[in-house]
Amino acid sequence: MSRVGKNPVAIPNGVEVKIAGGDLSIKGPLGTLNHAVHSSIAVEREGDALVFKPRAGAVNANALSGTTRAVVNNMVTGVTKGFERKLALVGVGYRAQAQGDKLNLSLGFSHPVEYRLPSGVKAETPTQTEIIIKGIDKQQVGQVAAEVRAYRSPEPYKGKGIRYSDEKVVIKETKKK
Repeated sequence: MSRVGKNPVAIPNGVEVKIAGGDLSIKGPLGTLNHAVHSSIAVEREGDALVFKPRAGAVNANALSGTTRAVVNNMVTGVTKGFERKLALVGVGYRAQAQGDKLNLSLGFSHPVEYRLPSGVKAETPTQTEIIIKGIDKQQVGQVAAEVRAYRSPEPYKGKGIRYSDEKVVIKETKKK
């Protein structure tokens, strides 16, 4: 059995879990998340913890039990604390401004870039060169951060572009004559 799948997921106070057939619904103070559990995984509630067990005879049941456990743990964390990704804009004239469900970016193109945020994800800009993307779904927050970064990913010679705040960009040496 998967080592990750053996660990139970603790359910904190204020979080409701509903298991109905193959659907798992987790409701917390920040919102509600749903997940369709694969048929080869059995999800059981034992006290204030969720246990994931592979069903006998399924081919990938061990791997899926660990994956399902990790996804559900992220769901519980998301509805209690939430997730955030920080982006930094590096470059002269690179700016960001959050307006409602839009993120306006000035990235050195001849036109401003407008990114529309999906529902459930919010963006904040404490300064013009910082973007904080927040939400309860870890996958969605990471996807939005990756899409915003893809508009102008860091280039290796000057390091200009949009990068994650914890990202290290290795600067290459320029060509010598």
